[in-house]
Amino acid sequence: MCGIVGIVGHQPVAQRLIDGLKRLEYRGYDSAGIATLDQNEICIRRAQGKLQALQDLFTQDSINGMTGIGHTRWATHGIPSEANAHPHSSDKVAVVHNGIIENYAHLKEKLIKKGHAFTSQTDTEVVVHLMTDYLNQGLKPLEALRQTLADIEGAFALVILIKGDNNTLLVARRGSPLVIGEGNGESFIGSDALVLAPWTQQLRYLEEGDYAIVTPQGSQIYDIDHHPIDRPLKTINISADAATKGGYDHFMLKEIFEQPTTVKDTLDSLINADTETLKIPVNIDWNNISKLTMIACGTSYFSTAVAKYWFEMIAKLPVEVDIASEFRYRESPLPTGGAALFISQSGETIDTLEAMKQAKEDHQTTIAIVNVPESSMDRLADYSVHTKAGPEIGVASTKAFTAQLAVLACLCLDAAIKRGTLTETEAREHLQHLLNLPNEIYGILQKEADYQQVAHRLQPARDALYLGRGTNFPIAMEGALKLKEISYIHAEGYAAGEMKHGPIALIDELMPVIVLAPSDKWMVKTLSNLQEVIARGGIAICFTDCIGRTHIEKDGIPTQIVEMPESHLLTSPILYALPMQLLSYYTATLKGTDVDQPRNLAKSVTVE
Repeated sequence: MCGIVGIVGHQPVAQRLIDGLKRLEYRGYDSAGIATLDQNEICIRRAQGKLQALQDLFTQDSINGMTGIGHTRWATHGIPSEANAHPHSSDKVAVVHNGIIENYAHLKEKLIKKGHAFTSQTDTEVVVHLMTDYLNQGLKPLEALRQTLADIEGAFALVILIKGDNNTLLVARRGSPLVIGEGNGESFIGSDALVLAPWTQQLRYLEEGDYAIVTPQGSQIYDIDHHPIDRPLKTINISADAATKGGYDHFMLKEIFEQPTTVKDTLDSLINADTETLKIPVNIDWNNISKLTMIACGTSYFSTAVAKYWFEMIAKLPVEVDIASEFRYRESPLPTGGAALFISQSGETIDTLEAMKQAKEDHQTTIAIVNVPESSMDRLADYSVHTKAGPEIGVASTKAFTAQLAVLACLCLDAAIKRGTLTETEAREHLQHLLNLPNEIYGILQKEADYQQVAHRLQPARDALYLGRGTNFPIAMEGALKLKEISYIHAEGYAAGEMKHGPIALIDELMPVIVLAPSDKWMVKTLSNLQEVIARGGIAICFTDCIGRTHIEKDGIPTQIVEMPESHLLTSPILYALPMQLLSYYTATLKGTDVDQPRNLAKSVTVE
C-alpha cells in the first residue's frame, strides 16, 4: 500500500527512482511520480495508472538531478488522478507520504485562511504547505520539519525534498515503516528493504517517532524526544532477483511453485531432521499460558483459524481467533497469564501492529510470526518466529500462507510437548509427517492439468461456493478469498455443515461448488453435504484422496473428482491450500485479469 523511494548521491537519480518504484509495484497503486532537484529547481513528473505511463512520460520529457524522491500511490483521500499523485510540491518543498494525516481537514482550513492554495484532494498536501509556511517564517529545514511533525496527527512515513538543499532529504516515521540504506557514497530511502536491494543491503530501520536528515555520507537520526540517536546498521540479505519473475508468466505462479522450497526452508529452521526433534528459536512457556488469542488480517487470519483446531486438539490449549481490526475496538477482556499471537507477512500491517500494542498494554505475552526480519512487529513482540518464504511480490498471498501454517504447526507441537499432551513417540510421528510435506507439495503442483480443467468450469461463473470441515473449513474460506481477489468472481467459503443454514438457497445449475473432503473424521459428513449439492443441480467438484474417491464411486455420487494424497491433521490444510491457489490463478488468467496486482488491492496495508 503506497511505496516510497528516495536517493541522495553523486549520479543521476530519476531513472533509478523509476526502477525502484517498479520493485514496489507489488504493494498496489493507482498512480506514480518522481521529483528531483535539478539546478536548484524542483522538477516533477507524475502519471495516473501503471508505472509504464510514468516511464513513457519521463522518456519524452526527462529530468535530471542527483537527489530525488519517488512514490506509488494507493488512493485514500482523493480519486486516482495525476493531480492527486505524489510527489506534492510548492515552490520550496516536494513531499511523498505513506499513511494518513488524520487532522488534515482542520490544518487545511487554517492554511487556506493564511493564503495557501491547494491543488489536490489529498491529505498529504497539508504537509507541503505546513513545511512551506514554516520555511517562509525563516525556520531552518530541520526545525520546520519538527514543527510540522508537532502539528500533524496520524500514521505516516514522509520523505521531503527542499529547494536549496541539493544534497539532503528529510524523513520521518510514525506508524508507517521507513528504512535508510547506505553505500558507495550515496544514501537511499525506502518503504521496505526490497526496493533498496540492488543498491545496498546496509540498512538502518527508523523506530516509531524517528526523523532524520539524510545526505550522501549517511544520516543523522533523532528520536521522538528530539535526541540524536544512532540506529544500528544492519545487513539484510535480499536478492535483487526476488523482484523478477524468473521465467514465469506471473509472480503469483512463481511463488506458488516455490512452495516446496519455502515450506522446507521454514521447517528446516524449526525441526532437526536428523533427530526428528524441534529446535524452536524461542523458549515460550506454554505451561503458564492460560489462553492463546490469535490475531491477524486477510489470508493470515485464515492461518490462525486453522491453527485454532491444531492447538485445541493437539496441545489442549484454549484458543480464540480474531480479526485485528475488530479486536482493537471490541475491548475484549484478556486473561491473566494469557498470550497473544500475531501473524503478518510484512510485519507492518497497521491493524495487527496496533492490536499487538494493545495486547502488550494488557500484559499478554506477545508472539509474532512474520516474513520480514526487523519489521515493526518483529521488533515489538516478546517472541518472534520467522517464516522463510522470501519476498512475496504477488498481492494475493500464497507461499507466505503455507509458510505461516508450517510455523504454526511446529509451535503447536512445541506447546503439546511442553504441556505433556503428546508422548515422545506421538510427537515424532507428527514431525515425520511435517518433514515429508515438501515432497507432497511438489507432487500436488505437478497436477496442473487437473486444476486447469476445473478453472474452465469456474471461468464463466458469477458466484462460487467452497465447503470444508475441520481444518479445511478455513481453507475453504481462503480458497474463496483467492478466487475473489484475482478473478473478481464472487465466492464464499463455508463450514460444510452450515450450508443447510442459508447458502443452499443459492445452489442451482450455474453454481460451482468446491468441496474439500480429505479422509479425516469429518469426511463422511462432508460427502453427505456433497450429495445435497448434487441433488439441487449444483456443479460439484470434490477434492479428496483415494479413500474419499472409493466412497464417492461406491455410492455413485456424480461429481468431478480431483484426487489428492492422503494427509495428516497437520499437513492436510497446507496440501489442500495449493490447488485452491492454482484454481484461482488459472481462472484469473482465463478471464484476463491482472493476477499480480488485482484492482483496488494492496500488498502491505499500512492504513486503517
